Amino acid sequence: MSENVLWKGRPSQLLNLGTYLVGTLLIVGIGIGGTFFPPAWFAVIIPLVWMLWKFLTVRCRVYELTNERLRLYTGVLNQKIDELELYRVKDTTMDKPFTLRIFGLATVHLDTSDRSHPKVELHAISNAVELRETLREQVERLRDLKRVREVDFEEGGEMEGDDFHSE
Repeated sequence: MSENVLWKGRPSQLLNLGTYLVGTLLIVGIGIGGTFFPPAWFAVIIPLVWMLWKFLTVRCRVYELTNERLRLYTGVLNQKIDELELYRVKDTTMDKPFTLRIFGLATVHLDTSDRSHPKVELHAISNAVELRETLREQVERLRDLKRVREVDFEEGGEMEGDDFHSE
């Protein structure tokens, strides 16, 4: 079976709203200070570089959902690619805070049995409801295909549910 990309997206720049507001205020403050002390104009480079870096860190973060795994691309200068096998996803939740909801965005949280990525967050993405449903369908399909089930143990050592992991 070949692996197909089902969805690809990136977080919204809305994540940087606070950075852009503070950076703009700093630029305005430096501009006002520059009218009294012209060499201060050179300091405008600092908030501009800071805002550009924050823009690039969000812009270079890419989420890619295939029919077998979720790939997470991060990094501006050095790229890091993390992969999460979909059958390891235990639970999904979605947050829609007011500021994101206004723009039709949400954050999807994944609880997984993956040791290197027990919690994965897809921040400020559009069409999050559809993505979450697609993700759930693929997780169930892969679990059935691989005959994988989760086993949860309580503190007393008792098993919860009828889930079992076999490969």
